[in-house]
Amino acid sequence: MTVSITPKQFHESGGVDDWRVLWSVAFALYRTGDFATGVRLVAEIGRLAEAAGHHPDLNLRSAVLEVRLITKDRWSLTDTDLELARQISAAAEALGVRADPGSTRTWEFAIDALDVDRVRAFWCAVLGYETAGDSGIADPDGLYPPVYVQQMGVMREGRNRIHIDVGVPHEQAESRVAAALAAGGRLVTDRFAPMHWTLADPEGNEVDLATWVGRD
Repeated sequence: MTVSITPKQFHESGGVDDWRVLWSVAFALYRTGDFATGVRLVAEIGRLAEAAGHHPDLNLRSAVLEVRLITKDRWSLTDTDLELARQISAAAEALGVRADPGSTRTWEFAIDALDVDRVRAFWCAVLGYETAGDSGIADPDGLYPPVYVQQMGVMREGRNRIHIDVGVPHEQAESRVAAALAAGGRLVTDRFAPMHWTLADPEGNEVDLATWVGRD
C-alpha cells in the first residue's frame, strides 16, 4: 500500500541528498554536461519508472536535467516517490552525473481574488489552462508554471494583487532573501518565515520566497 510522507520525512530519509522538496514536490537538478549524457540518464529513469509504475516529470536541456517527483492522484509525496528518488540518484551516480541541489527552484503566479471561480475561468481562457484543485489553474500538459488564485475576504489596496511565488531549498532561503535585499529590494513581511518571506522590488512589485519548512 502506498503511504504518504511529509517533506520532513523525505529529507530525513537516506539516499536523497540529490533532492530538495519545494512545496509538495521533490526536485533534483542534474548537471549532465552534454545532451547525449542527459538522454542516457533519461532512458535509465524511464526504465526505472516503468518498472515502478510511477512516472516523474522530466525537463531536459542541453546540459541540465530537472526531475520532479510527486504522487499526482494525492498531490503529495509518498514512499513510492522516495524509493524512485533513491533509484534515480543511483542511476545518475553510475553515469557520473552530479546533482546541483542548491540550484533547485520553482515558481508560480499568484492572483488575489474575491470571486475565485470567475477569475480562474478568465485565466484558463487566456492561457489555455484548466482548473486544478479548489483554487489553482494549470497547464494540462504540465509544461508551464501554474497559477494560484488566492481567496481574499476584502480586496487589499495599496499593494499588488498579482505576485510571484518562488520555491527554493530551505537551506538557501535566508541567503536568497539577503541577496534580494542587497539588490535593492525591501522586506514587506517576515511574519510567516521560515515558511515564506514577502519581498518587493525597488518599484513595489512583490514576490513570496517560500520553502516547505512549516508545512511538514
